Order: sequence, then structure tokens, then C-alpha cells
Amino acid sequence: MSTIDTLHTAALPRHSNLFSRMLSAASEWNSARATRDALARLSDRELTDIGLTRSDIERVARGR
Repeated sequence: MSTIDTLHTAALPRHSNLFSRMLSAASEWNSARATRDALARLSDRELTDIGLTRSDIERVARGR
């Protein structure tokens, strides 16, 4: 009977680093999009209450 080594991980190919960076970038983009959308739905009064203006939305969404 043969056995399978489930504890051994093969070395990842070089392109996996590119894939993980692309996945990370897509995740960051989606997070910024969701933040931008949520802030855009707030009224001007609500934005003022949290110390923001409409012109701040993009900066906040990008995390700057």
C-alpha cells in the first residue's frame, strides 16, 4: 500500500509570487471600492459628523 506525504509541501513556482501579488492588488482594489461606495452613500451631514467631505472620499478609500 502506498502512502501520501501530506506534510511535505513542494516548492512553489516563481509565477506564484506574481499571482499572490495580483490577488493582493485585487483584494485591495475591492476593499477601496467598498469603502468608496459606503462613504458615497452617506449624506453630507453624516460625512461632516465623521470629519470628512465628499472630496476626502477617494483619499480615505485608498488609505492615504
